[in-house]
Amino acid sequence: MKIRIAVTAMVLLTGAPFWGQTSKSVWDGVFTEEQAKRGETISKEECVRCHGQVLSGGEEAPPLAGAGFVANWNGSTMGDLFERIRVSMPTDAPGRLTRQENADILAYILSLNKFPAGKMELDRQSEVLKQIKFVASKPQ
Repeated sequence: MKIRIAVTAMVLLTGAPFWGQTSKSVWDGVFTEEQAKRGETISKEECVRCHGQVLSGGEEAPPLAGAGFVANWNGSTMGDLFERIRVSMPTDAPGRLTRQENADILAYILSLNKFPAGKMELDRQSEVLKQIKFVASKPQ
């Protein structure tokens, strides 16, 4: 009983998500400008050969910027997108990049898609990123 009370109090006090609900969206400034700049540098080395110079898509790779990309990921979580990148990119050596490099690239992708930067870096842990909803339209 004490454990249940403690867990309930912790959830209420921390604002932690309850029952799998997400607590933030990409509109809440979930990455920093510095992180996006690091991601841009990595992207130029790792992503542009398939996804194009500004990640607008290549012959065999989909765009990572623009309305089509945003619509495709709308309703997903940042954890979903992070895991997709982590386990399948780059295509010539999936999983080669570190979690930090993947988070930085994801921050760059968010900045390209005009989501606002904030004061905290995008986390590199999937469990944390699953609490951030990818929402195409800015909430009112």
